[in-house]
Amino acid sequence: MDEKSFHRTPEEVVELYADTVYKIALSQMKKKEDAEDIFQEVFLNYMNCKKDFLSEEHEKAYIIRMTVNCCKKHFRSAWFRHWAELTEITGVVNRNDREEDLYESVLELPAKYKLVIHLFYYEELSVAQISQALHIKESTVKSQLMRGRKMLKQAFLGGVEDAR
Repeated sequence: MDEKSFHRTPEEVVELYADTVYKIALSQMKKKEDAEDIFQEVFLNYMNCKKDFLSEEHEKAYIIRMTVNCCKKHFRSAWFRHWAELTEITGVVNRNDREEDLYESVLELPAKYKLVIHLFYYEELSVAQISQALHIKESTVKSQLMRGRKMLKQAFLGGVEDAR
Protein backbone atom coordinates (compact mmCIF):
# COMPACT_ATOMS: atom_id res chain seq x y z
CA MET A 1 0.00 0.00 0.00
CA ASP A 2 1.23 3.46 -0.87
CA GLU A 3 1.51 5.69 2.20
CA LYS A 4 0.05 8.55 0.15
CA SER A 5 -3.25 6.73 -0.38
CA PHE A 6 -6.34 7.87 1.46
CA HIS A 7 -8.67 5.40 3.22
CA ARG A 8 -12.01 5.57 5.06
CA THR A 9 -14.32 2.90 6.35
CA PRO A 10 -17.51 2.32 4.35
CA GLU A 11 -19.51 3.67 7.30
CA GLU A 12 -17.51 6.90 7.27
CA VAL A 13 -18.01 7.28 3.52
CA VAL A 14 -21.78 6.79 3.77
CA GLU A 15 -22.01 9.24 6.68
CA LEU A 16 -19.90 11.84 4.90
CA TYR A 17 -21.43 11.62 1.40
CA ALA A 18 -24.99 10.37 1.95
CA ASP A 19 -26.55 13.81 1.63
CA THR A 20 -24.54 14.71 -1.47
CA VAL A 21 -25.29 11.44 -3.26
CA TYR A 22 -28.99 11.59 -2.45
CA LYS A 23 -29.39 15.22 -3.54
CA ILE A 24 -27.54 14.66 -6.81
CA ALA A 25 -29.56 11.52 -7.50
CA LEU A 26 -32.82 13.30 -6.68
CA SER A 27 -31.93 16.29 -8.84
CA GLN A 28 -31.25 13.95 -11.77
CA MET A 29 -33.98 11.36 -11.26
CA LYS A 30 -36.82 13.65 -10.01
CA LYS A 31 -38.40 10.74 -8.13
CA LYS A 32 -37.65 9.92 -4.51
CA GLU A 33 -37.84 6.17 -5.12
CA ASP A 34 -35.40 6.29 -8.05
CA ALA A 35 -33.02 8.51 -6.06
CA GLU A 36 -33.08 5.98 -3.22
CA ASP A 37 -32.23 3.18 -5.67
CA ILE A 38 -29.33 5.21 -7.04
CA PHE A 39 -28.18 5.95 -3.48
CA GLN A 40 -28.02 2.25 -2.67
CA GLU A 41 -26.30 1.39 -5.94
CA VAL A 42 -23.62 4.05 -5.46
CA PHE A 43 -22.67 2.92 -1.97
CA LEU A 44 -22.80 -0.79 -2.85
CA ASN A 45 -20.48 -0.09 -5.78
CA TYR A 46 -18.21 1.96 -3.53
CA MET A 47 -17.98 -0.83 -0.97
CA ASN A 48 -17.07 -3.30 -3.70
CA CYS A 49 -14.44 -1.08 -5.31
CA LYS A 50 -10.82 -1.62 -4.40
CA LYS A 51 -9.71 1.86 -5.40
CA ASP A 52 -7.15 3.82 -3.42
CA PHE A 53 -7.76 7.55 -3.25
CA LEU A 54 -5.11 10.24 -3.15
CA SER A 55 -7.16 12.68 -1.09
CA GLU A 56 -10.60 13.47 0.24
CA GLU A 57 -11.22 15.60 -2.87
CA HIS A 58 -10.32 12.64 -5.12
CA GLU A 59 -12.70 10.40 -3.18
CA LYS A 60 -15.54 12.96 -3.38
CA ALA A 61 -15.03 13.39 -7.14
CA TYR A 62 -15.19 9.60 -7.53
CA ILE A 63 -18.44 9.39 -5.53
CA ILE A 64 -20.02 12.22 -7.56
CA ARG A 65 -18.94 10.64 -10.85
CA MET A 66 -20.31 7.27 -9.75
CA THR A 67 -23.64 8.91 -8.82
CA VAL A 68 -23.91 10.63 -12.20
CA ASN A 69 -23.01 7.41 -14.02
CA CYS A 70 -25.61 5.40 -12.07
CA CYS A 71 -28.25 7.99 -13.01
CA LYS A 72 -27.26 7.80 -16.67
CA LYS A 73 -27.39 4.01 -16.53
CA HIS A 74 -30.90 4.20 -15.10
CA PHE A 75 -32.06 6.50 -17.91
CA ARG A 76 -30.71 4.04 -20.48
CA SER A 77 -32.48 1.06 -18.89
CA ALA A 78 -35.41 -0.60 -20.64
CA TRP A 79 -37.53 -0.13 -17.53
CA PHE A 80 -37.08 3.63 -17.57
CA ARG A 81 -37.62 3.95 -21.31
CA HIS A 82 -40.97 2.20 -20.97
CA TRP A 83 -42.14 3.68 -17.68
CA ALA A 84 -40.61 7.17 -17.60
CA GLU A 85 -43.03 9.15 -15.50
CA LEU A 86 -41.81 12.38 -13.94
CA THR A 87 -43.43 13.42 -10.70
CA GLU A 88 -43.21 16.51 -8.58
CA ILE A 89 -40.72 16.56 -5.74
CA THR A 90 -42.30 17.59 -2.48
CA GLY A 91 -40.81 18.03 0.95
CA VAL A 92 -37.24 17.20 -0.10
CA VAL A 93 -35.60 19.88 1.99
CA ASN A 94 -37.11 22.54 4.19
CA ARG A 95 -36.99 25.70 2.10
CA ASN A 96 -38.98 28.86 1.85
CA ASP A 97 -41.29 29.34 -1.14
CA ARG A 98 -38.77 31.33 -3.16
CA GLU A 99 -36.04 28.73 -2.63
CA GLU A 100 -38.50 25.96 -3.50
CA ASP A 101 -39.47 27.76 -6.73
CA LEU A 102 -35.79 28.19 -7.59
CA TYR A 103 -35.01 24.54 -6.87
CA GLU A 104 -37.96 23.40 -9.00
CA SER A 105 -36.69 25.64 -11.80
CA VAL A 106 -33.24 24.04 -11.47
CA LEU A 107 -34.87 20.61 -11.77
CA GLU A 108 -36.52 21.67 -15.03
CA LEU A 109 -33.20 22.59 -16.67
CA PRO A 110 -31.68 20.25 -19.26
CA ALA A 111 -29.57 17.57 -17.51
CA LYS A 112 -26.13 19.02 -18.26
CA TYR A 113 -27.05 22.44 -16.87
CA LYS A 114 -29.01 21.05 -13.93
CA LEU A 115 -26.04 18.97 -12.81
CA VAL A 116 -23.42 21.73 -12.86
CA ILE A 117 -25.82 24.22 -11.23
CA HIS A 118 -26.58 21.68 -8.48
CA LEU A 119 -22.92 20.84 -7.88
CA PHE A 120 -21.85 24.49 -7.87
CA TYR A 121 -24.60 26.01 -5.72
CA TYR A 122 -26.01 23.18 -3.63
CA GLU A 123 -22.88 21.07 -3.13
CA GLU A 124 -20.58 24.13 -3.17
CA LEU A 125 -17.97 22.58 -5.46
CA SER A 126 -15.57 24.80 -7.35
CA VAL A 127 -15.44 24.88 -11.14
CA ALA A 128 -12.20 22.88 -10.97
CA GLN A 129 -13.77 20.23 -8.71
CA ILE A 130 -16.82 19.92 -11.01
CA SER A 131 -14.52 19.64 -14.01
CA GLN A 132 -12.57 16.85 -12.34
CA ALA A 133 -15.67 14.99 -11.12
CA LEU A 134 -17.47 15.12 -14.48
CA HIS A 135 -14.38 14.70 -16.66
CA ILE A 136 -15.09 17.84 -18.66
CA LYS A 137 -13.03 20.98 -19.24
CA GLU A 138 -13.29 23.87 -16.80
CA SER A 139 -14.32 26.12 -19.69
CA THR A 140 -17.22 23.74 -20.40
CA VAL A 141 -18.30 23.90 -16.75
CA LYS A 142 -18.18 27.70 -16.86
CA SER A 143 -20.21 27.78 -20.10
CA GLN A 144 -22.81 25.40 -18.70
CA LEU A 145 -23.07 27.44 -15.50
CA MET A 146 -23.52 30.63 -17.54
CA ARG A 147 -26.19 29.08 -19.77
CA GLY A 148 -27.94 27.44 -16.82
CA ARG A 149 -28.05 30.76 -14.96
CA LYS A 150 -29.43 32.45 -18.08
CA MET A 151 -32.18 29.82 -18.33
CA LEU A 152 -33.02 30.26 -14.64
CA LYS A 153 -33.15 34.02 -15.03
CA GLN A 154 -35.52 33.65 -17.99
CA ALA A 155 -37.69 31.25 -16.02
CA PHE A 156 -38.02 33.76 -13.18
CA LEU A 157 -38.62 36.70 -15.50
CA GLY A 158 -41.19 34.77 -17.50
CA GLY A 159 -39.09 34.53 -20.64
CA VAL A 160 -39.47 31.50 -22.85
CA GLU A 161 -36.49 32.14 -25.09
CA ASP A 162 -34.19 29.11 -25.37
CA ALA A 163 -30.67 29.64 -23.96
CA ARG A 164 -29.33 26.63 -25.92
